[in-house]
Amino acid sequence: SLSTRNCPCKMSQLPPKSPLASPVSEGTNSRVEALDNLSMDSFWLEVENIKQSAETEQEECSLADVKTQEEGEAEAEWLQDAGLADLLGDRASDNDNIVLLSTLTRTQAAAVQRRLDTYSRSRRRKNKHPVRDVRDIFGVVSSEETAAEKEEPSPDPLWHNLRTANAQRKTQDYSCTVRNPGKEEVFNMDVAYSEQAALLLKGSFLSEPRKSKDGNVLTKFKITKGRLGVTRIGDLSAQDMKKIPTLALIELTALCDILGFELKRNKAAKLKTTEKRLFGVPLNTLLENDQKLLPNTKVPLLLQALLSCLEKRGLETEGILRVSGSQTRIKSLEQKLEREFYTGLFRWDEVHQNDVSGLLKRFIRELPAPLLTAEYLPAFAAVQNIPDLKQRLQALNLLILILPEPNRNTLKAILEFLSKVVARENNNKMNLWNVSTVMAPNLFMHKGLPNKIPEGKEKQLAEGAADVVRMMIHYQDLLWTVSSFLVAQVRKLNESNSKRYQFCDKRIKNLLRKIHADKDKVEKNQAEPSKIVKVHASLLLKDSLEVHLNNATRVADVLRQFQKNLCQNGWNIVNTVNLLKCNNSMDCTNLLLYEVGGNIGEHCLDPDTYLLDLYHINPHAEWIIKQNPSYPRMF
Repeated sequence: SLSTRNCPCKMSQLPPKSPLASPVSEGTNSRVEALDNLSMDSFWLEVENIKQSAETEQEECSLADVKTQEEGEAEAEWLQDAGLADLLGDRASDNDNIVLLSTLTRTQAAAVQRRLDTYSRSRRRKNKHPVRDVRDIFGVVSSEETAAEKEEPSPDPLWHNLRTANAQRKTQDYSCTVRNPGKEEVFNMDVAYSEQAALLLKGSFLSEPRKSKDGNVLTKFKITKGRLGVTRIGDLSAQDMKKIPTLALIELTALCDILGFELKRNKAAKLKTTEKRLFGVPLNTLLENDQKLLPNTKVPLLLQALLSCLEKRGLETEGILRVSGSQTRIKSLEQKLEREFYTGLFRWDEVHQNDVSGLLKRFIRELPAPLLTAEYLPAFAAVQNIPDLKQRLQALNLLILILPEPNRNTLKAILEFLSKVVARENNNKMNLWNVSTVMAPNLFMHKGLPNKIPEGKEKQLAEGAADVVRMMIHYQDLLWTVSSFLVAQVRKLNESNSKRYQFCDKRIKNLLRKIHADKDKVEKNQAEPSKIVKVHASLLLKDSLEVHLNNATRVADVLRQFQKNLCQNGWNIVNTVNLLKCNNSMDCTNLLLYEVGGNIGEHCLDPDTYLLDLYHINPHAEWIIKQNPSYPRMF
């Protein structure tokens, strides 16, 4: 289940090497099998290196006690993190909860209801006032329903059917062949993952062997581009991105419910203060300090320096990451970096690349809290238990969206570097599975978390952790995408908040009728076959661009039209820095079109977005052309 414990820091109960061969699919030749066995040896060797490093600093590797939660506590924490804390009391807030609930799909609302039911039962046992039933507060739980008065069936029968189907499915044999190796499959982000999973319950899951080591046979997925294009992490404003984690948590919980997994999270550990400036310092603190030197820093400067050094001199090194540097030298270099890094006196060209890779792994392990967070590390580790590859990726996508921004940005920088290592496999002899097995212990073992592993599960957990790292490296472009259904929910939240609906139990039906009436007005506007709009570029020129939209007009077309007018019509350019190529022609690829205001904060648009469709969804937004922001590395 998704409550499976993660790998520990003290690994005394695990062997330094696994004598067992890794499972391989039928038809795999002996050469690949030998590589697989070698790569699992690398996993256990890395565990042994971490263990030896930890033994020299016993005072820093004590394990934190984790208090067992009473019934209802986990549900209360979940509802708080899901933005529904006010449902726990006797009175709901005047706006926030009803707005959030109004955006949920049926499977998402059913997940909320189950947590409320469990919490309500625990409250009754403790003779406290019962919490409000979500069905009493919000009779219509499906965001697709348009009739406010239409009664929704209780989610309980659905849950019963899901449990029955899951109980039957758990007896199935998932050891089938790789699904469509090398063939491109569609990855649908328009419909909520939990809704897709509910539809699949009628059939059986098609899965692939969990431990396919050769990255070349992994299924290729293509995100379906709707007419609104694809939204990547970073395309939304900070204000809108703050809404994504709560929505992703509700969706992840709904998905796990349907797949028959229990989503349990650790409590956030209290971080110990340290006198150090670099290693063992919380990510937030590191970034705050770095931003004083370099505003807008998204990834710690030390990590940028480590990765830059390895990219310049280590990518071609055979066994990079796997071959360990000297522990004594690494410890000495850490102390020297603490003294000299911010002074600019540290000489990276004098450091051996294997020692730099050791410093990189040490930086990750020494973070006071796991990079994948203490709360969600068990869920990341347990993704391996989902039989279907596509659904494993759906769960990973949601988990990455839940991560705090500093953790997510830092993880992305590391994964981008690991992809570059894999790309040089012919020279460094580090394929995707090799890199995954070496990095997995550094991401999934942490000194501040429980160290109990069920007997006989060591090998399964080790391979599962490596498989999750493999997926994060190989599918990172997909995983760093914000699903269209989540963007649509953000728009609904913004629309409802801007209208400032007043919440009152007696007027709930009137409230819902008003919400859906406004929605119908927007849908009627979509009948317009064409529209003339103005596109602004105030930072680049004084004039605005008038654009005639039809069903075929895309963002890329507008940018080309802007480029043409800029060059031919002699517009008064305010700022030409970085816009002109060597031949004095405008570089269209350096321009981006943003949707600003209305039901979105700020949204960088996909070049393939059809603008008339976007106008119908957000008619009150402004469209602004801006330069493509760049954040060059300091080192």
